[in-house]
Amino acid sequence: MKLKDLIKNVEILEANFDLNSALENDYKLVTHHTDDVVDESIFVAIKGYVTDGHKFVKKAKELGATLAVVEDYVDVEINQIKVNNSRIALADISNNFYHEPSKKMNMIGITATNGKTTTAFMVESVLKEDKRNTGIIGTVFTKYNDVMVPSILTTPESVVLQRYLDDMAQNNVTDVVMEVSSSAQELYRNKNIDFDFVTFNNLGREHIDQHGSFENYFKYKSRLIRNAKEDAVAVLNFDYDMIAELSNETKAQVLSYSLKNLDRDFGITDLDLSTGKGSFTFHVNRDITLKNIEIKKQSFKIELGAVGYSSVMNSLVAIIIGLCLGISVDTIQNALKKFAGVERRFELIYDEKFKILDDHFANENNIDATMKTLKEMDYNNLNILYAIRGHRGVEVNREIAEKLVYWMSILKPKRFAATLSKDVVTWKDEVSEDELNVFKKIMEENNISYEIYETLDEAVNDSINYLRDDDILLLAGCQGMDKAAKFVKDRLINDNLVTDVEVFSKRIDSRIC
Repeated sequence: MKLKDLIKNVEILEANFDLNSALENDYKLVTHHTDDVVDESIFVAIKGYVTDGHKFVKKAKELGATLAVVEDYVDVEINQIKVNNSRIALADISNNFYHEPSKKMNMIGITATNGKTTTAFMVESVLKEDKRNTGIIGTVFTKYNDVMVPSILTTPESVVLQRYLDDMAQNNVTDVVMEVSSSAQELYRNKNIDFDFVTFNNLGREHIDQHGSFENYFKYKSRLIRNAKEDAVAVLNFDYDMIAELSNETKAQVLSYSLKNLDRDFGITDLDLSTGKGSFTFHVNRDITLKNIEIKKQSFKIELGAVGYSSVMNSLVAIIIGLCLGISVDTIQNALKKFAGVERRFELIYDEKFKILDDHFANENNIDATMKTLKEMDYNNLNILYAIRGHRGVEVNREIAEKLVYWMSILKPKRFAATLSKDVVTWKDEVSEDELNVFKKIMEENNISYEIYETLDEAVNDSINYLRDDDILLLAGCQGMDKAAKFVKDRLINDNLVTDVEVFSKRIDSRIC
C-alpha cells in the first residue's frame, strides 16, 4: 500500500525526511514487533509496560524496515515519522492497511468486569445455531473457520486484531464476537473497530493497580459504550448505576436489562438453580423498534446447559443480541441448552463419586456469583482450594479475602486451603509477600482455619484426599489455578475413580489452560 493511503487520518507531528515526496512509496507490512518485519515494512515503535519499542528500531531496519513511526526520534539512519501517540498511530495505520475490515462484518463488542469470555461464547453459540459463519476474539483464543490461535492478550494489539479481522472478512465470516478489555481500551487496541453491538454487563473493582484508580478503570472500560456509533445498539445492565448512567453518554440506541426487576426493556423471573444449571422465564417487557427489526413484547422459558448463577447473568446478553439480530426464540433456546460452558468458568470437571468444580474466581462479583450457586446446590460437604492472586496488589487480595470470609460464614466449608502455585505460574503471577500477608491477616482476624501450600500439585492432591461421597471440591482462582484440572485428571485416573477414562482424558487434555 502507498504511504499516502497508509497515513490517512494519522496525526503526524513531523518527519525527518521529505514526507510529500515519499507519499507514493509502497510498503508491504505494518508491524510493532521485529519478529514480523520483512523488506519494505513500516515499524511502529510502541512504549510498553516492560520495554520500549524505540530500542528496536535499529534491529527493525536491519531486518528490512524502511520506515519507522516513533514518538521520539532515534539515532538510526531510517526514515522516521514522529507522532504524539504511537499506539494510536498503529491502530490508524493498521486499519488503513487492512482496508477497514470490521466494516465488512457484524461486530459485537462485549465488556464487563466478570464474564466477558462466557458471554462471548454464549453469543457465538446462538449465532452458530442460526447457521452463521462466526469469528470469536478473546481471552481463550481467536477462532474462525479452521483457524485457532491461543490468546496472549484478551484483546490483541491493534495491528494483530486488524489482521485477524481482514482474514475473517476474506474467509466469509459474517459475525464477529469480541471481548474488549479495559487495557485494550486504554491502549487503543480496539480503536477503529466498527462495532454494531456493544454491551456492558457488570462492574466491579478489578485492575485497580494497573489503571491507577477505580475511576480510571471505569473511564477506560466505558469507552466502548461512550464511543459507540449512532446506529449501534448498546446493551446495558441497569442493575449497576454507573453502567445505567452511560445511557446518557452514548449516541447508540440503548437497550436495558435487569436481573432484579421487570422495569427495564428485558428481565427474568422464576429463576431455579437447584441442579446448578439455571432455568428462568425471560421477559421482553415492551415492544422494541430497532433499525432493521422489531422485537415484540413476549415471555419465554430458558433452560441453560451451563452451570452457575454467572451463566444466568451472561445468558441475558446472548438472548438480547440474538433477538436484536432477528434470531428465533427456538434457536436461542436450543443454543443455550446445548451450551455447556467455558473452561474454568464454574466448570464441572468431574461428577461421579463427588463433584469437582473449576472456577476463575477473579474478584468480588465473580465470587458472589459462584457462591450464590453453591448456596442453591445440593451436596454433602464443601471443600475449597483457592489460588491466591499474584501480582495483582494488596487491595485486590484484601477484597477477595474479605469476600471469602463473608461466604465461608454462610456456606461453612468443611475444609479451606490456599496455594501459591509456585510450580505453575510465571513471574507475572507470583504471589508477593505482601499479598500473602494480607490474605493471612484477614483469615486470622476472622478465625478462619486454613492451610497454605507452596505448589498447586500438592494442594490439589491433598484436597482430593479429604473428599467423600457427594462432596464438592471448588478449585477457585485465576492463573494460579489454571493447571489444576491436569493434576485432578492424573489423580482420579490413578485412583480408578473415572468411568470413561478416554472421554475424561480427552476433555481435560483439550483445554487451552
